[in-house]
Amino acid sequence: MRKQLMATVLIPLGLGLAGVVHAQSSNVSSQSSAELFYMIQQLQGDVRRLQGRVEEQQHEINRLQQQGRDRYVDLDQRILDLSKAIEARPEPAAASSGGASDASGGSGSQPVQPVKVYRSPEADEKQAYDEIISLIRNDKDYDTAISRLYDFVDKYPEGDLTVNAYYWLGEVYLAKPQPEQAKQAFTIVATRYSDHRKAPDAVYKLGVALDRLGEKDEAVRRMQSVVDRYPQSSAADLAKKYLDSAGS
Repeated sequence: MRKQLMATVLIPLGLGLAGVVHAQSSNVSSQSSAELFYMIQQLQGDVRRLQGRVEEQQHEINRLQQQGRDRYVDLDQRILDLSKAIEARPEPAAASSGGASDASGGSGSQPVQPVKVYRSPEADEKQAYDEIISLIRNDKDYDTAISRLYDFVDKYPEGDLTVNAYYWLGEVYLAKPQPEQAKQAFTIVATRYSDHRKAPDAVYKLGVALDRLGEKDEAVRRMQSVVDRYPQSSAADLAKKYLDSAGS
């Protein structure tokens, strides 16, 4: 009788406890599923944000590439305009002091022009230029330097450091190496700023770029023009060495 009474009490109690455990287990399972769903939603959001950043970066890369192509075309156009202007310039009357230059017969020789006074740089211009030179000499960050050089000549036109910037644009392109672009940059200095202190070096480096492009005859002509037009310069000494080696 006592056993039957205990069974009557314990069996329902056990069933009740089992129900509670099952309910708690269901609650835990539901909570875990909810947390997992939340984590998945977070990860999906992170993926979407990363995809957005990748698309933005790709757009910026495309923009910079297009900007580089536009600048390259602009540089070509500037050189073409300069060449046309030089060809259209009337030949001046032979000066008495120009006999030695004319007698040299160098096809690259030009009459001596009045020395141009170049605009002196302001403090911010000098700082910007120095930062670019540091990028080139210390960091060897040529791509950034090229972009900064283009920005520099646009922002500070027709100054003393503008000519330096064009010259360094050629130097950086030679170092990359991209001799065709270097040729164009050095041509700007050699033709547009022929009386600047950087002109002898620019004409010499133009010859170097031409040599690397396989244009040997034109390279020799440019080297000879350095000797004829800037005989007292260090670039003339380098040009003579090139001419000696080319003739051997």
